[in-house]
Amino acid sequence: MSSLTIRLPEKVLKEVDKRGQSLHMSRTIYIRKYIEAMNTSIQENERKNRLAEVSKRVRKESMSVNLEFARIENEPKA
Repeated sequence: MSSLTIRLPEKVLKEVDKRGQSLHMSRTIYIRKYIEAMNTSIQENERKNRLAEVSKRVRKESMSVNLEFARIENEPKA
């Protein structure tokens, strides 16, 4: 595992310590878990945006297909 040195404002560090203590975890574990959670959140948001983009690209074709099905469903039965 690699190590990382960061500088944090005293106010932020105090809040990290306070939150870590309330969750019974060390400063290091608290920060690591937050970074992991942030990475997961960003990945999920990127995935959501990619899906929305693809959905927009195929929307017109999907609407055309839906109209075809609607016409078939509403045709008089022979």
